[in-house]
Amino acid sequence: MIKTDVVIIGAGAVGCAIARELSKYEIDVIVVDKNEDIGGDASKSNSAIIHTGYDAAPGTLESQLVVAANPMYDRLAKELDVPFRRIGAILPAITLEQFEQLPAIMEKAFKNHVYDVEYKSAAELLEMEPNLNPEVKGGLFIPRESIIDPFILCQALAENACENGVHFLPGAKVTGINVENGRIKSVLTAKGEISTTYVINSAGLYCDEIAAMVGKADYKVVPRKGQFFILDKNTSCKVNHIVLPIPTKVTKGKLMCPTIHGNMLIGPTAEDIPDKEDKSVTYEGLASIEQDVRKLVPNVCIRDTITQYCGLRPNRNPEGLHFDMYDDLYGYINLSGVRSTGLTLSVAMAKYVVRQMLWSGAKLNLKENFIPRRKGIVVFHELPINEQAALVKKNPLYGNIICRCETITEAEILDAIHRPLGAKSIDAVKRRVRAGMGRCQGGFCGPKVIEILSRELNIPVESVNKNNPGSYMVSGTNK
Repeated sequence: MIKTDVVIIGAGAVGCAIARELSKYEIDVIVVDKNEDIGGDASKSNSAIIHTGYDAAPGTLESQLVVAANPMYDRLAKELDVPFRRIGAILPAITLEQFEQLPAIMEKAFKNHVYDVEYKSAAELLEMEPNLNPEVKGGLFIPRESIIDPFILCQALAENACENGVHFLPGAKVTGINVENGRIKSVLTAKGEISTTYVINSAGLYCDEIAAMVGKADYKVVPRKGQFFILDKNTSCKVNHIVLPIPTKVTKGKLMCPTIHGNMLIGPTAEDIPDKEDKSVTYEGLASIEQDVRKLVPNVCIRDTITQYCGLRPNRNPEGLHFDMYDDLYGYINLSGVRSTGLTLSVAMAKYVVRQMLWSGAKLNLKENFIPRRKGIVVFHELPINEQAALVKKNPLYGNIICRCETITEAEILDAIHRPLGAKSIDAVKRRVRAGMGRCQGGFCGPKVIEILSRELNIPVESVNKNNPGSYMVSGTNK
């Protein structure tokens, strides 16, 4: 039996952030996840926005954590070498009815202590965003709404936690939790039993199923499907800011914004569904995105789409972000209702969890040798020519372009594979270095990446997976 002090269930943004925060202390931590790679489910299929919390329900834990988290990203992104930009968001009112809602939205922002939201006239908004609907009546500007690479954020948090002593156990689906005399005893996984004092349930979509294992499932997770388009970097109609619709009680609505790497992102839908595995996109869902986004940006060019994808938000019923500890079950911490702001609030939730553990009597002593910084994978195409030449001279594999669309080199892919918690599948490589995320979506580089994975992992080509075990890319040889 493996022994540890803390088991974190779920290696999404929240789980990885908690792991990094706990790695600052002299305590043994293991992160388990059912998937074969870090990044969770919802954490790698969202709108990649770091929110300010201006529109959260005032006085809630979600509001508290999102507002606290937003200013943390300036330092965190530098420490962990994560692409991050504060591009700001605009909230245009296209109709008079929407225009009349702006004072209430501004009031909510102030109740949430987001004081830098500003009114903008129609002329000012059109100057900021020339492709905006010319019928706009005015709107709001939220300057600290930001964009990030959510894949790299999760990887950076996990890699830094790993460097500071946290152990990650992928492919270890939790099958049970043993409780003895009102205390956590051990966690049963597909890779064996782990003796532990604490269990932190950050399983997202599956947190209700984990909670049921200890008799604390007083809620249900109802997946909320969000479908997206990604448009080519050269699309004819672009925006400079995050363009948000007036939100509703159900959803923040369908937006258009740049991604950190220069594509345009539009969506998502908000559809409650019964199946936690349904990641399909639908004609009706995608058509509704086009229809709604055109009300904000009439000339959006859907024909420039290079892919569509779907994410499932772990919507809680009853709703609301919850942090729960229990008098009758020492050592169990339950996180639920982490929805569309989960990526943002992950780093604040990590500090909140650790503080609550301290208040409950956990003995956590700070390390003297915590390593705060993590160096990311070199992005070759962003370097000046002289630095590129120096890298190629030092390592000729930087001169071998594997992904032409994104200009990704073999050396970058090798780094993605061999660094701590390295890539073991096609999608894992894609998330770390973007090979396959360009216009051709891996049509050119896909076979080359398969060959590299086969060679570096010392496995047959037929054993290379797209993502999870059994998702083979090649069925066999034909000659």
